[in-house]
Amino acid sequence: MAAPKRGRSASAQSKPGRALALILIAIVALTGGMFLSGHTTPRLGIDLAGGTSITLEAKADQGSAINKANMDTAVEIMNRRVNGLGVSEAEVQTQGDRNIIVNIPKGTNSKEARDQVGTTAKLYFRPVLAQDATGAAAATPSPSASKSGSSTASPSPSASKSGSTGEKATSSSSPSASATSQGRAVTDALKADSTPSASASASSSAPPSAAASTAPSAAQAKLQAQYTALDCSKKAQRTTAGEGAKPGEPTLGCGESSGVWYKYLLGPAAVDGTEVKKAQAVFDTQTAAGWQVTMTFNGKGAKKFADITGQLAKNTQPQNEFGIVLDGEVVSSPYVSSSITGGSAQISGSFTQDEAQNLANMLSYGALPLSFKEQSVTTVTAALGGDQLHAGLLAGAIGLLLVVIYLVAYYRGLSLVAMASLLVSGILTYVLMALLGPAIGFALNLPAVCGAIVAIGITADSFIVYFERIRDEIREGRSLRPAVERAWPRARRTILVSDFVSFLAAAVLFIVTVGKVQGFAFTLGLTTVLDVVVVFFFTKPLMTLLARRKFFASGSKWSGLDPKSLGAKPPLRRTRRPAPVETKEA
Repeated sequence: MAAPKRGRSASAQSKPGRALALILIAIVALTGGMFLSGHTTPRLGIDLAGGTSITLEAKADQGSAINKANMDTAVEIMNRRVNGLGVSEAEVQTQGDRNIIVNIPKGTNSKEARDQVGTTAKLYFRPVLAQDATGAAAATPSPSASKSGSSTASPSPSASKSGSTGEKATSSSSPSASATSQGRAVTDALKADSTPSASASASSSAPPSAAASTAPSAAQAKLQAQYTALDCSKKAQRTTAGEGAKPGEPTLGCGESSGVWYKYLLGPAAVDGTEVKKAQAVFDTQTAAGWQVTMTFNGKGAKKFADITGQLAKNTQPQNEFGIVLDGEVVSSPYVSSSITGGSAQISGSFTQDEAQNLANMLSYGALPLSFKEQSVTTVTAALGGDQLHAGLLAGAIGLLLVVIYLVAYYRGLSLVAMASLLVSGILTYVLMALLGPAIGFALNLPAVCGAIVAIGITADSFIVYFERIRDEIREGRSLRPAVERAWPRARRTILVSDFVSFLAAAVLFIVTVGKVQGFAFTLGLTTVLDVVVVFFFTKPLMTLLARRKFFASGSKWSGLDPKSLGAKPPLRRTRRPAPVETKEA
C-alpha cells in the first residue's frame, strides 16, 4: 500500500513547471493584448480624471405626470443608455422631485452620451401631406422629377436616412396654379374625416394657401400659415417646428437630404415607435447600402404599418410618402408603391456606424416617460480626486511595505514566495483593469482603489494559511518535500472557503448598490478570483520547486523552515517492545 502512495506523490510533485508555464503564458498574452489594444492604463472615473456633469429638468409635456415612478423609470433608461454593463462609472440619480443629475467620466464620448441621455426617442410614422425645399434651394426651382425606385412589398423596405431614395421633386409650374392645387390637397388632408386626395399635385414648390374649395378651420389655417412661414434652413426654426404637437394631430417637421433642408406638413401618427419590438444596427454587405437600422414591429404595429403603407400607395407624390419622425425631426421620408407587410422594416442611407448604433440604441431601450430640458452642463475637475488618489496610493504603499516587513521578519526565505505571488497578482490585476476599461466600460475610481488595497490583505492571508500548514507538518517531524504536499489539501480547503465568502460578499454588494460602491465591489471580486488563480497556479507550484532546493530542504535558519526554530518533534519510529518475562514464584 505504501509504494503506490509514494508513486502518486512523486507524480504530483513532477508537474509544477507546467502550471508555472501556464500562468506565465497567460500573463504574456494578456499584456500583449493590452499593448495591442492601445489601452495601457486603466480608465479613470470622474472623481479621478474629471468629466462632465449634466443637470436635466423634467417637463410634463407628453401627457405623463412628473412623479416618482416616472422619474425612476427615466433614471433606469438613462442608466442603460450610458452605463452599458453597469461598471462604466457614469452616474444617473435624481435630485429633488424634477431634476436628474448625470455624471459622465472623462474618457467616454461625452457628446454622444449627452445627446442620448435626455433624448426621449419618440418615434412616429406620419403620412406626408406636403413638402418643400427651404432656404437657397427654394429660390431655384428645378424641373419636376419623379423619385427613382419604389418601396416594394418585401418585409424590409428601404428607407433613406436623409430623405427619400430619390431626388426631391419640385415644380416648374406657375406659382398660382401650384399654390391652388397644393392648398386644396393640404386642406383636404387636414380634415379629420377625410384622407389625402389621390389627385393632389405631385409637387410642392409653393406653400399652402387659403385658395381651396372648402374653407379651412381656424386650426387648419393656422397650421398652413406656420408651414408657409417655416424655413428649415434656420436652426432656430428647426428646433421649434412641431413643438408640443400630440401624436393624433397634424404637425410640422424638418428633414435634410443631400445638404438641402426640407419642410414637411405631416398628418397624425399612424404607427407609434413603442410598437417597434426590436431595433439593431446592421451592415448590408449585399447591396452596398452601408449601415442600416432594422426594426421589427409587434403584432399591432405590423398591422398598422401594413394599413398605412397600403393607403399611401394609392396617392400621388408627395402624399405617397410617410415621414419617419424621431423627436420632431424627419430622419427619413420613403415613398410607397404597395402595401408593406411582414412586420419589419429598415432605415437605410448615409449612416455611419456610430449613427446607426445610436439610433438603434435609443429605439431598443425605449422612450423616456418624460421629456427633459438641459439645465446646466459643467466640467468636473479631478484636482480633489487626484489629491485623494495620491493619499490613497500612499496609504496602500505604506500598508504593502508593512506587510513585506512582517513577512521578511517572520517567514524570512518564504517571504520571497509571498512577494513574488503578490507581484504576479498585481500584474494580473493591472492588466485586466486596463483591458476591462474599453471592453465593458470599467472605470477605476477611489472606492475601486480601496478595493484593490483591501485585496492585498486577502492575498497575503492565503499565503500565510499555506505557509502555516507547511510549518505545522514540519513540527510533526516531517521533511520539507512531504510537508509541502501534505499541507496543500488542508490549506486549499481553507483558502477556497475564505475566498468564496469574500467573493459572495462582493457579488451581493455589486448587485444591491449603484454608482461608486459598485467599483469597490467589482474590484474586490476580481482580486478575489485572481487570488485563487495565483495560489493554485503560482504559489503552490513554486513551493514544490523550492522544496527540492538545498537551501529550503535542509531547513536553513534563513529559510523560515528551520525545524529547530519551529520546535519540531523528533521523527516517529516504531520500536519492538520486549517480550514479557514470566516470574517464578518463590
